Amino acid sequence: MATSQRFGSTAVEQAEAVLVEHYPHLVRLAYVTLPDSLGRHTRVLLAHRVVQRALPRAGGGPDPGGAGGPDSPGGPLGGVRVRVLRAALAPTGRAHALLVRVGWPPAPPFVWGLRFWPPAGGIDEAARLLGGAPAPVRAAFVLHRLDGLPEEAVVRLLGAAGATDAADGVREALAVPVDETLLRTLRTPEFDSSVVSTRPTDLLRRRRRVRAGWAAVAALALAGGVLVADGNPAGTPAAPAAGPVAAGVLDPARLVRVPAEAWADTARVDFTAWPARGARTADRSLLARALGAWAARPGGVTVSAARGTATDPPAHHPQLLYAGNVPGAGAGQDGRTRAVVLLLDGDRVVRYTEYPGYTEEDAGPRGRSLDFARTDEAGVTTAAALALGANADGQPARYLLAPWIAAAGTRDLLRPGDGTTALAVGADGVTAPAAVPRTAGACDAWPALELTSSARIVEKHSFVLADLGTPTPVHLTYTPLPDGPGAVAARQPREATGAAARAAWAPVACRLRELRGGGVRAVNVWDFAASELPDGAGRAVWTCTRASGWAGPGDVLVQLRLPAGPPQDVTRARSTAACGRFGQHLLAGTRWRSPAGRWYLIAAGSREVAGISASGAVRAEANGRTLTAPAAAEGAPVSLTARLASGGRITALDAAGGGRD
Repeated sequence: MATSQRFGSTAVEQAEAVLVEHYPHLVRLAYVTLPDSLGRHTRVLLAHRVVQRALPRAGGGPDPGGAGGPDSPGGPLGGVRVRVLRAALAPTGRAHALLVRVGWPPAPPFVWGLRFWPPAGGIDEAARLLGGAPAPVRAAFVLHRLDGLPEEAVVRLLGAAGATDAADGVREALAVPVDETLLRTLRTPEFDSSVVSTRPTDLLRRRRRVRAGWAAVAALALAGGVLVADGNPAGTPAAPAAGPVAAGVLDPARLVRVPAEAWADTARVDFTAWPARGARTADRSLLARALGAWAARPGGVTVSAARGTATDPPAHHPQLLYAGNVPGAGAGQDGRTRAVVLLLDGDRVVRYTEYPGYTEEDAGPRGRSLDFARTDEAGVTTAAALALGANADGQPARYLLAPWIAAAGTRDLLRPGDGTTALAVGADGVTAPAAVPRTAGACDAWPALELTSSARIVEKHSFVLADLGTPTPVHLTYTPLPDGPGAVAARQPREATGAAARAAWAPVACRLRELRGGGVRAVNVWDFAASELPDGAGRAVWTCTRASGWAGPGDVLVQLRLPAGPPQDVTRARSTAACGRFGQHLLAGTRWRSPAGRWYLIAAGSREVAGISASGAVRAEANGRTLTAPAAAEGAPVSLTARLASGGRITALDAAGGGRD
């Protein structure tokens, strides 16, 4: 008969011992399981908090792990794991996230004056790869793939922690593709997942906050004295008052404003280097309405957010990027001028718009909107522009350009031979109206921005951005074919400005429609192999287009670019590392009909592939990076396997994101 074991003093001591011994692994479990909508600083602090609060109290209730040895699923370590999982899997809503960020109610660990984040190449990479997966899947991935627990033990732990469909979560975790080098790094005894990198918060801002805090305390004390003197009328409930932190955050006078030339004298060239621009940066009423709409969400304010972007109110003083009037900055406004405010809050940008002539006396918040977008680790290119309005389909848009942009232009991705048309930019960094891609109907043009950085940042650097309907345009890049059969180094993505990049982007540009509003940071077209087609049909290029999200995971589409006609879709996968920094080995295959009417199985692999074999309906083998074999037009599935020059093996990429060794 199963028994339930209560925590006595001995059990608590055992739990403390295993918690201390396995602390880095428990922090890793909590960090990866927690929602990726939290910023890295918040996620790190909450992970440590969850683990430290997983220590049970003597006599505090039954052990969730049950009985067993110290490392068994039902032992002290299992009990601590269950408590960590319960806390990490608990719903983390907007209000809870806000409480975590402002540090209330107080619970260790305490941090003042520092921002935390995991070092590069560690648990944050795993968390980004799993960002699109449900929390139970992320937890199962850590427990099975990193901690080495059997599948049955992982199912029991997740079930004890309250996860629904624990078995399905484990099965999905087994199907997650991940770079084996990363896994080996995370499994090594020398790797400590509890290590964090730090940097100070804004020192001047901190000084202002301390002064503001003392002033707020004095004001509250005075207000409290008045309330005590006047009392509260019987039967009239007292109105809730905003605390000192909330009051300071919503004060337009305390918005962070960066000096105009800060971008030219810093090693951090991103949105934090943007000065406050626009004709209405001193309009306290406009700024107060923007902050108030963000915090209170009065009825009638339209709110939209790119995938994976938090919409909770600000916990700290936001940075003002822009405040001004923009002609036509709003969907369906028939070209009317709109007031626009752009604010930066940590790893997200917020865009507020309101209709012309709005005043606080207006009856209702008509024509107001809030748009949220992520900006994690933005840089010279991904922090180069912000769209100033969610314009109606086909209506030209205006952009606010980064202060380091020296020249701007537009070009059509579908016409690689055409030149770039110059785009006028005002003294405040706002562009003239620029054409945007249509979201419906015939795709007969795909306008994009081509921007050039100032020589004070980097010499002769141009790059391309595409508007996909969010405040942050998407960075477009291109990776060319390997140098040759003996290539020893992988090619790196480069800007999509050269002739080869333009030619590669022209056939796939219209597929960007599928990514609208999806929280995409960058899209790269990678020409990973070339095949000589049978029956003298010419040379085809194998292309993998990867859309990388701000949250980390990416979606890929593999196509065969034929000598004539549109590309042929081969396969696609979602939330995968394939075709990216941690997925550089790729194999793909498809059936293809030659101009002579014969069907073939053709396959190709990336630079490291040394041989390809097919089994199933087609049995064939070839050395090198390509394979061609006769095949039926339809039939039983074919399995493809490739041998890497390093000795490893990979399978063909499929819709489940497989294909990793």
